[in-house]
Amino acid sequence: MKSLFSGRQGAIALALAIAAIAVRLWNVLHYPPDWGFDSAANWRYIYRMAHDWALPDPSAGWSTADPPLFFAAAAALMDASNFAILLVPLFNTVVGLGVVALAVRLVRELDPERPRRALLAGGLVLFLPAHIYMSAMVSEEMLVAFFTSLCVFLLARRAARQAVASNVDGDLRSAAAVGVAAGLALLSKLTGALAISTAVATYAFEGLRLRAWRPAFARILVAALLALLVGGWYFARNRVIHGYFQPFGLPAHQQMFEMPPGERAWLDYFRIPLATWTDPQLLHPDLLHSVWGSTFATTWFDGHRFFLPRDSAGVGVLGGITLLFALLPTIAFGVGLGGGARRARASPGGSDTPLLLLVALTLAGYTIYTWQNPWFAVIKGTSLLGLSVPFAYYASDALEHWTGNERRSAPLVWLIMAGLAVTVILSSTFNLAFEKTEVSGLQWQESQER
Repeated sequence: MKSLFSGRQGAIALALAIAAIAVRLWNVLHYPPDWGFDSAANWRYIYRMAHDWALPDPSAGWSTADPPLFFAAAAALMDASNFAILLVPLFNTVVGLGVVALAVRLVRELDPERPRRALLAGGLVLFLPAHIYMSAMVSEEMLVAFFTSLCVFLLARRAARQAVASNVDGDLRSAAAVGVAAGLALLSKLTGALAISTAVATYAFEGLRLRAWRPAFARILVAALLALLVGGWYFARNRVIHGYFQPFGLPAHQQMFEMPPGERAWLDYFRIPLATWTDPQLLHPDLLHSVWGSTFATTWFDGHRFFLPRDSAGVGVLGGITLLFALLPTIAFGVGLGGGARRARASPGGSDTPLLLLVALTLAGYTIYTWQNPWFAVIKGTSLLGLSVPFAYYASDALEHWTGNERRSAPLVWLIMAGLAVTVILSSTFNLAFEKTEVSGLQWQESQER
């Protein structure tokens, strides 16, 4: 295949890719290692594991109920070098770039006649603020996103190659690879179960389409069994030793129960207030009661104020502009998703099926989770990074159409996307446009007192 970075278009894309990677490397060097979502507690887990390589009691701390893969990898880096405070976020950065590579590769393989679409797919993930933030934070979120992305990549690519039911041996090898990827996702975080569910549902749909249930059942059995062996042993161990697969309501998490808003109504899933753009921080009274408004504000901006100062009018203005620009790729994702749904309905079991299933299962799980845990801190666009590949795949489809040479919309679309890239760099590069001196995060106790 022709190089993606040939010609003027490729040169611009290469320059933007270098800029996006430079932002990540800057953050690795400058972002405080104990800031970020649960980072301080995650470091304690890592230190503990590096000390004796024993799995802690899930109730021992804030993060110790999480599966151990990320923490073991970080502990190994700590054992290997005195620069773990840099190596661990650098590890996340490299893993995150792996997600970008999967998105580009999938578009390149499934739609080779539209190289601009592959460039757009890569750029969408490279300039996604939630992806940039988690590249710097000490968290398992990027690792589970990578293995989830790998799982859906393998499923979509296989479907595109139209493997037939008679090729059972080759299919079982493919199912085994999918199962291992899904199992590693589960061993990274409980949300990795979405990768397993997507694999099982994909094979079931294919069996229904081809009316070939025996091969489909064989693929389901191989993928699910390997996934549970690779990732499920940790939860089985919890059940045997501690009496539960996954603990809930641990004493270490009791403080969260005091956070606002404390309850959810069904309207919280339908209202998207103007504050999403005028004051994009999650303690705003309107955003507190808007699940998708808050999710949008934390996907495309620092709605939790872990990177940017809390009390700065300039931050609010930058956030409003960024989120206004971000409407374009978000709408493009919706348009592309609709096209994928039409193709999947016409040809169930094709490459769209696993991508759409992952989107549906992830959003359904996120909805249930935020309903059962009605606190602002759990609303995070970073929790949806497992959707990076479907997002890039579908948004790039619409954007590539809108930027065609014959399209009148092309100059405006390119202008908005360029503006988005600039505002994302300003908002996602730590201490570049704004200096953050206070403790990271929103001070919800002060908000309640007022």
